[in-house]
This record gives sequence, C-alpha cells and structure tokens, in this order.
Amino acid sequence: MPQQTLIRLSTLLGTYPKTSALKTGAVKVEGAELDIAPFDDAMKGFKLAVRDLKFDLSELALSTFLQARSVGKPFLLLPFVMNGKFHHASLLRRTDDPFKASELHGRKVAMRSYSQTTPTWVRGFLMDDFGIEVDKVRWLVKEGGHVAECSDPAWVSRLEGDEDLFQALVDGDVDAILYGAKRVGDDRVTSVIDDPAAAQRAWHARYHAVPINHMVVIRQELADERPDIVRAAYKALVESRRAAEGEPKSGDLVLEPHGFAAVQSAVEIGVRYAVAQGLIPKAFTMDELYGSVRDALAGIA
Repeated sequence: MPQQTLIRLSTLLGTYPKTSALKTGAVKVEGAELDIAPFDDAMKGFKLAVRDLKFDLSELALSTFLQARSVGKPFLLLPFVMNGKFHHASLLRRTDDPFKASELHGRKVAMRSYSQTTPTWVRGFLMDDFGIEVDKVRWLVKEGGHVAECSDPAWVSRLEGDEDLFQALVDGDVDAILYGAKRVGDDRVTSVIDDPAAAQRAWHARYHAVPINHMVVIRQELADERPDIVRAAYKALVESRRAAEGEPKSGDLVLEPHGFAAVQSAVEIGVRYAVAQGLIPKAFTMDELYGSVRDALAGIA
C-alpha cells in the first residue's frame, strides 16, 4: 500500500512545556505535518488567525474565537483548554482609594482591550457576584480587539496618551485597572475584590468551572472533510501535555481540562458573559461552536 501523503497544517501554538513535544516533533499529528508559526507568545498571532485566516490549527483566546464565529470566521472549537486561570486578583485599585467591587458604577476602569478574555471573565464575576451592570461603568481601553469586524460597545472609550495602565492607576487618572499579568508587588495597589482567593473558591464551588483564557480551534473546512485529522490533532495535544505534566492526581483542581464534558460549563459561562457584555450579538449553542468536531471526537473526548 502506498504511503499516504501528509497534509501540511499551518499552526499557531504558544511555547510552553505542554506544547514542547509538538513543537519539537517528539509528538506528531498522525497524517499531518505541522508548519508551526514562529511565535512563543500565541497572542501575537491572533490577528493573523482571525483577520488573515493564516492558520489551520490555532491556539486562540476564547473571547476572540466567539467574536470571530459571530462574524462568520470559519473555525470550530476543539474541547482542549490551552490556558485556564482564575482572575479575581486581576482588578486593581489604589490602596488609598478604598472602594468595594460593588461600588464600580460611574468609576473609570482601564484595560488593554475590552474584548480581552481576562477582562471578560472579571466583568462576569462583577456582574454575577457584585451586582455590577457593565454599561454603568466607564471602561477605558488602550486598543481595539483582534477581530476587525467587531466594535466595542458604546459604553467603552479610548484611554488617550502613552501612559501605561499601572502608571495611569497610581497617578489617579483611572480608578481601577484590569491587569492580566502577575499581580504587581507594590503596596500602592491592591485587589478591588476583597480576599480574591476566597472569591475564587466560592465561584468555583458554584459553577464547577475554571475560567478559560485560550483554547484550540481548527479550520471548519478541514474539520468537515478530514475527521481523522481532527482526532489526530486532539490526541497529539493531549499527549504533548501529558508528556510535560503527567496525569493530574485524583482530587487536584485541573486548570486546563480537555474533553467535552470537562470544558462545557466554562465555555457556556464564557458565551453568556460575552453576550451580556456586548462582545457578541447572540449566544451560541455548543453544537454551533463544535460543529463536525463533536462527531469526529466521539468516543475519545
């Protein structure tokens, strides 16, 4: 039997221990050869993914994927969380301005981009747990989102000037910032949400989910025509992570789950938050997000 020609997949994956085996070729996608874009930080390739449709297989922020789908971009979701994290400590205020999370109405809150996934989750926490209505907060952004066809809601304004977010906060130009990087070790700032670790535990206990930052998507035409490649790509992602991290211990909190059932709650919450915050015009069903991927991964995900 002649050897089957490998399909070449243009691929965007960040550089992490969990993707190392895929990037080095130690783990392969059966039936395919990965042409991996030279980005260590996958976010730097997101505009290429959703504006220029450069990739067949791509790590992508959940909010970016939802916006892309809302304007007809041809991607389907794989039930594989690349990055998940709680963000209750990501909303910062000055220590000398002691307002509560429930008192954000009318205040100025700045972030890099309104459609970033981290701010989407934090606004969701504020809606669910602190009674905040998103259109009553003065959201300020440094830039627009990845999906060119999607505009920010009317209650979002640009933060003028070159001052970075942290400096804008300590200078008193804004009341709070959404700071997705590691919490700054500076006694001039503190979390808006009191005891964020306790708030995180309570949110997880209520929803049995971990907030999703990045997942993996596949080009819809490829998924429809080559279910074998869908299966192979999913298996390779799982194997590559397992090679770096092993299997989670029983009872461990899994921040980056895979499989339809394991990710469903978080994806559904992410969709709800995106609609409520004006990122997408209507909710998606899980079948709309997965499409032919669901059948392709039946029995293995």
